[in-house]
Amino acid sequence: MTRVIAISSGKGGVGKTTVVSNLATSLAKMGHSVVAIDSNLTTSNLGLHLGIHLYPTTLHDVLEGKANLKDAIYLHNSGFRIIPADISLRKMKDVKSHEYMEIFDKLMSSSDFILVDCAAGLGKEAVTAIRAADEMIIVTNPELPAVTEALKLSFVANKNETRNLGIVINRVKNESHELPARYIEDMLNVPVLGKVPEDKEVRKSIAMKQPIVLYSPKSPAAQHLKSVAATITGEKYEPKVSVSYRLFSWLR
Repeated sequence: MTRVIAISSGKGGVGKTTVVSNLATSLAKMGHSVVAIDSNLTTSNLGLHLGIHLYPTTLHDVLEGKANLKDAIYLHNSGFRIIPADISLRKMKDVKSHEYMEIFDKLMSSSDFILVDCAAGLGKEAVTAIRAADEMIIVTNPELPAVTEALKLSFVANKNETRNLGIVINRVKNESHELPARYIEDMLNVPVLGKVPEDKEVRKSIAMKQPIVLYSPKSPAAQHLKSVAATITGEKYEPKVSVSYRLFSWLR
């Protein structure tokens, strides 16, 4: 059965698109058929992260009835398919949930996972994608403003009967002001699926237009993102973080 998962965040800048691209890659490497859709129609980023932002046909064209869905699907070298959005400034009609559902229906026969990179925040664009999905994962930073906005997303999911799988706490620095994972779990009443540490290799991977799990697979961020992917599928994966990194984190 195909799983349609909206990846959302209450605010921008938490690393949601990075999580999407790396979950898609990790799931594909585990042998699953994966499609990643950039539903951030206003400020799309997924194509930029993967180096396919200048492809001629996009999700915009499909939703506007100017192209067939198959023409907007591109195969990434990591093994998953992507439907990018347009990065240009162009007017876009309001998208309805049923339009996304029609796209999902066409992809289900050939996909195990459909990951939807939602627009950040609580606007109509994000809510429409969440409503159309079956499940949702929230990406947040361990800071009160981000977690507060994440709580609002939980309410949105509940209202629209979208199952909230849990939270990915991204860019964890282990600093004293950060909210503990157990506090975030209690606040949102959903499990923490993984804690991804702040890692300079992530910025390098984005510059190289490669997911971190490909660019630097042994890096701490890559290891923890692989663990999140395994958790989603019900498998076990213990992040293999080097002794030097553990020592550095303890000292900090």
